[in-house]
Amino acid sequence: MTATTAPPEAAPRTYEVKTYGCQMNVHDSERLTGLLEDAGYAPFDKQGAEAGDQADVVVFNTCAVRENADNKLYGNLSHLAPIKAARPGMQIAVGGCLAQKDRATITDRAPYVDVVFGTHNIGSLPVLLERARVQEEAQVEILESLDVFPSTLPTKRESAYAAWVSISVGCNNTCTFCIVPALRGKEKDRRPGDILAEIRALVAEGVSEVTLLGQNVNAYGVEFGDRQAFSKLLRACGDIEGLERVRFTSPHPAEFTDDVIEAMAETPNVMPSLHMPLQSGSDKVLKDMRRSYRSTKYLGIIERVRAAIPEAAITTDIIVGFPGETEEDFAETLRVVAESRFSSAFTFQYSKRPGTPAATLPDQVPPEVVKDRYGRLVDLVNEIAWAENKKNVGRTLELMVAEGEGRKDAETLRLSGRAPDNRLVHFVAPDEEVRPGDMVTVEVTYAAPHHLVADRVVSVRRTRSGDAWQARTSAPTPAGVGLGMPTVGVPAPLPDAPACR
Repeated sequence: MTATTAPPEAAPRTYEVKTYGCQMNVHDSERLTGLLEDAGYAPFDKQGAEAGDQADVVVFNTCAVRENADNKLYGNLSHLAPIKAARPGMQIAVGGCLAQKDRATITDRAPYVDVVFGTHNIGSLPVLLERARVQEEAQVEILESLDVFPSTLPTKRESAYAAWVSISVGCNNTCTFCIVPALRGKEKDRRPGDILAEIRALVAEGVSEVTLLGQNVNAYGVEFGDRQAFSKLLRACGDIEGLERVRFTSPHPAEFTDDVIEAMAETPNVMPSLHMPLQSGSDKVLKDMRRSYRSTKYLGIIERVRAAIPEAAITTDIIVGFPGETEEDFAETLRVVAESRFSSAFTFQYSKRPGTPAATLPDQVPPEVVKDRYGRLVDLVNEIAWAENKKNVGRTLELMVAEGEGRKDAETLRLSGRAPDNRLVHFVAPDEEVRPGDMVTVEVTYAAPHHLVADRVVSVRRTRSGDAWQARTSAPTPAGVGLGMPTVGVPAPLPDAPACR
């Protein structure tokens, strides 16, 4: 009797997700990778690939905030076109905000794209890919309202020790520079019990830091009529054993209430860091932006936060050169920045966002004027940030060891971590092994405008999060979500995001 050999199993199709834009897109990309792996796809190993090789499925999760977002997308797509033509079976999918906005025009301009899906139906991606393969024609599916809340979908998180937790999607504001409400829809809130259940599950897996995420995070509860729902949620996070750090982004000054300040001050694991977009210090420009607060209210919030949480580090977003901005308006922005003493700021030169009211406003500021004002603002922001950082020299801080945040760590033989107030600290490697997710206590010895340095490690605390990171990295390392942007925290907010708040 002759033995037969079973035919070898075909290798799974590989995928790569390319993510652009805000924190919500990063959150969605973690769901997209989870969906693809749940459907049997394998991550594409970029490090082990030959030059010019590509994944079987390339997914672009796009952003529509920037004026040239479409040019960037089509440039990337055109680069893949000849590769796809030479590789039968390769597929390209485009999702996210630009897909929601441009819809079928994507396949008109790039007919080799196989799937176009929107912000409301990311869960459809595997089915659409299979349908496009079987029917041999492009599949375009854009829903006008949320199909499934993204947090209920399978997830492959970037970090073993820190996680995004979405508490709402969409936005009810009408800022004239922002297209997000048109693409993400009206605010929809998750139930508190679902959010807390997800956090507990994450902690059970080894996560010790969560960032609560929403387009307008402190408006949480508007859908079910509880104006204090967000502060209650922060306090409830304080009762979750094993959850060491809670952050949130991004709140809106118009809805920032004192009960949130009290919850931050009284809940030990809610970190003393606050990212609150200013956008402009001029009341006239704020009115033109339809930002429903004025500089006095904004500065009042800053004052009350610092009174309740003296060690709080406050960061912000500012747009320079909004249509109609005068030199007097810009001087008001400089004044508010000087009074606020931000530890850092995301600064943007205004650019037209197609589809927003501001794109058609008169009195567009000349580019050379915008550039000059931008330079002066950056100089002031850096001067203040450096002065604020110098106050930390000599202090002892407990850091969560981070992965991939110190670009020069290999050269300087240092490691990097985040302080409770989210400042980035580069520290000398201790004698004992430390892993991302572990906690180290250090003494700060030097301050730069954008980071601190610690040449003395006081103590090391190994954590369950470090164990989780070690367990993940002991297995073959999967290719992660390619963000292509500098990191800000863990999980890492992206620079494009703040201008949408």
